[in-house]
Amino acid sequence: MNPTDRDLERDAVLQDFIDRGTASSGPLGGPYQQLWSDLAGATSGGKRFRPALLVGVYQAHGGTDRHMAATVAAGVELLHTAFVIHDDVIDGDQTRRGLPNVSGAAAGRARAAGVDKAHANAYAQTAGILAGDLALVGAVRTVALCGAPPATVSRVLDLVDQAVHASAAGELADVGLSVGIGSATLGEVLTMAELKTAVYSFVLPLQAGAILAGAAAPVVDRLGELGRLVGIAFQLQDDVLGVFGDEEQTGKSCLSDLREAKQTPLIAHARTTAQWPSIAPFHGKADLTQEQADRACALLEECGSRQFIEDLAHSYLEAALVIADEIGLPREFLGWVSTLTKGLLRSAA
Repeated sequence: MNPTDRDLERDAVLQDFIDRGTASSGPLGGPYQQLWSDLAGATSGGKRFRPALLVGVYQAHGGTDRHMAATVAAGVELLHTAFVIHDDVIDGDQTRRGLPNVSGAAAGRARAAGVDKAHANAYAQTAGILAGDLALVGAVRTVALCGAPPATVSRVLDLVDQAVHASAAGELADVGLSVGIGSATLGEVLTMAELKTAVYSFVLPLQAGAILAGAAAPVVDRLGELGRLVGIAFQLQDDVLGVFGDEEQTGKSCLSDLREAKQTPLIAHARTTAQWPSIAPFHGKADLTQEQADRACALLEECGSRQFIEDLAHSYLEAALVIADEIGLPREFLGWVSTLTKGLLRSAA
């Protein structure tokens, strides 16, 4: 199966989820219909690397049921959609990839109807929470109906369950650290990153693909370790992008992480340097200007924090690729993973 066929099958499953939801929304009123339209927009676009990881591992281990793999891959993508929508609500973001997200679209309609800003934002949060819930339930239903043997479905659903628990714990820790609950040491922040991102974005698709293909338990375990390493590296680089990235490419403001006092590995390292007293006034400054953010970025580079985090990301990626080689993933797949990770590391430049 070539990548185009694989993507078409996955997208057909996602479209079926949207079509069924849209049809059900008809008798339930215009606002609910619009919510499904916004959710449809949230499921489109993006890198789709999670489904690609799942199907790639499935094929690498001899899997041949294209529709089953595409269905579970679509479920993983819906899970990602749910987490992204909820994450935007938690962060108070109303844009994604430079466009209004589910919450932003709802806020815009409320303002157009003459609703004041505070109530429009409350409506936006409600829409985001509900849309994320719909995507989450859809993800579980999609995986459950993938057509794999019941014992296999149960194992994959266990992975989904573990991913939801880990992501919830990581998100709670992320917000807790931002408001001063817990210690924002580099170790604590890395653990948060592993829980928030690595488990659902990498461990889940890699292990699910292997389980669907009937891979041996030791291989599934090693893929979990590989996913953890790549996932942490991904989050490390994402945190660098959150401060140094181009907003047009990332779709999110480079001011938000600093304004919201995000306790990222970048900040955790900076706390240990002599420049922290100069950086600290910019961290958590709600009205941070672009000029002030540029100064903070300059200081984060001067103190070596950016280089430290990027080097750390590289080390995690190198360790992950060693595992991939050890468990015998084909050269084609290894090349794809390498291209993905190198692309991540270039994107902050």
